[in-house]
Amino acid sequence: MKISWGYSPKTEKFVPLGEFSSDRYLIVVKKAIENLGWKLSHISKSGIIAYTPLSFQSYSEEVSVRIQNNFAVVKSECVGIQLLFNDYGKNEANLEKLFHEFEYVQFHLRENWENELAAFEQEIAEQDENYFEKAPLAVKNKIKNVLYILYPQKGYTVTPLLIYACILALVFFAVFIFVYSALLLRSTNDQIELISKLREIPIKVGVLRRNEVLSGEYWRLITYQFYHAGLGHLFFNMYALVYLGLLVENKLGWKNFLLIYLLSGICGGLLSVSYHEQLSTVGASGAILGLFGALIALILNQYFEKNASKALLISTVLVVILMLINGSISQGVNNIVHIGGFISGFIFTYLLTFKQNIKPVLRYSAVFVLLIGYGYLTVAFTPNYQHDEFLKLKRDFDENTLALSDVLWMKNNSSQEEKLDLLYERGIYPAKNNLKIVQKMNKLVLNKRYTLDKELKTKLAKETYDLVLLIEKDIKSDHKYKTEIGNRVYALQEMQVKFADSLYKAEQ
Repeated sequence: MKISWGYSPKTEKFVPLGEFSSDRYLIVVKKAIENLGWKLSHISKSGIIAYTPLSFQSYSEEVSVRIQNNFAVVKSECVGIQLLFNDYGKNEANLEKLFHEFEYVQFHLRENWENELAAFEQEIAEQDENYFEKAPLAVKNKIKNVLYILYPQKGYTVTPLLIYACILALVFFAVFIFVYSALLLRSTNDQIELISKLREIPIKVGVLRRNEVLSGEYWRLITYQFYHAGLGHLFFNMYALVYLGLLVENKLGWKNFLLIYLLSGICGGLLSVSYHEQLSTVGASGAILGLFGALIALILNQYFEKNASKALLISTVLVVILMLINGSISQGVNNIVHIGGFISGFIFTYLLTFKQNIKPVLRYSAVFVLLIGYGYLTVAFTPNYQHDEFLKLKRDFDENTLALSDVLWMKNNSSQEEKLDLLYERGIYPAKNNLKIVQKMNKLVLNKRYTLDKELKTKLAKETYDLVLLIEKDIKSDHKYKTEIGNRVYALQEMQVKFADSLYKAEQ
């Protein structure tokens, strides 16, 4: 059993016509296909296209016989994306069945050629002679090797350009990170500051993140679609893009194809912005899922031959389900972008392609009204949390709080003046600063988890300030408040334990 591999596995053979004329050869092939129970889709002087029944292994295959000079080009090709990228030997088996049945039919038609030729002439008169250029896998036939995937041609123009854009974006991303990191290493020796700035690199380049988008950097909804996290991420996305480009671009046209790609990525990004508070996202997968949605919309709107549509629909739905399941269980995958891209791609394509009598201006108006409306609602009702500002304030707050330990463990044999100096430097001044910090914190927009943290900091700042004032009184009164100080320190510890428990419950 010979197994074929690839994004669209196929087996192709050139058969000399020999003593057969082209019409006689096609008549025998037609009868053989009918005997095998395959669905005949097209027959003309150019050749025949048929589809095998659906199977678990490979959904369906397109079997075609095309006459070229004195040869018949006989091909069996998988219609949808194959799991494990192979055909399990189905294409080779299809051709073997066809050739075997051909011999049987040829023998039994020897006495009836004239009637069959007359019926053939009548049947092909009603067929579209150019159908081979419109068949679902027509553009795929132009891809002779991997280099053709990168070559723009009729019906496959934008897809290679998108691949180039993603490759160049990855190169730019890598070079920017390298150069910026080198400059940072030269400019600072502070390890904490260095790590903090390194984490900000993707944000500077233009990845998708809520705060930046809601702050007016809407261009990120487009730029993130072209960045990728590495070569593996880029390869699998481009693999799917090529498959979809070959099937969808020639049906939609390059302008609509590019439009659906970009708008699906934008809508997937908007859904992610509304759902994820701080997640940074890169990749074309939202736009690619949008093209899967576009393919389903085209199938439902009968842009593909009906015998091919069922196989395409089943394989496409299955692949989408597997991608969404994988996205939900894999760490680091933003599945919300996938969902938003798929839904928007389906809706926009359906609006652009159903009922051909609707004016194009109305179709495009509906698409952009939906896009603008969804974008406005997302921006208007998604809270722009100020977590970065809060974390900076929290770091300063914690440093001030840490200083208090020096006060609590001050030496008893120190003089009163020394104790007061230490108290002001490491207790009262930091406590006053914390009161100012929590005032700033209370002006920030925060989620539930950080709001709880802010509330604790507010209570902690007040209680700590009262505590250091009590310690000041204790020092000045020859330690009359030791018991009360001990109780307050214990209460502060209890407060922090309860808060840690509240945070844990909030995060579950």
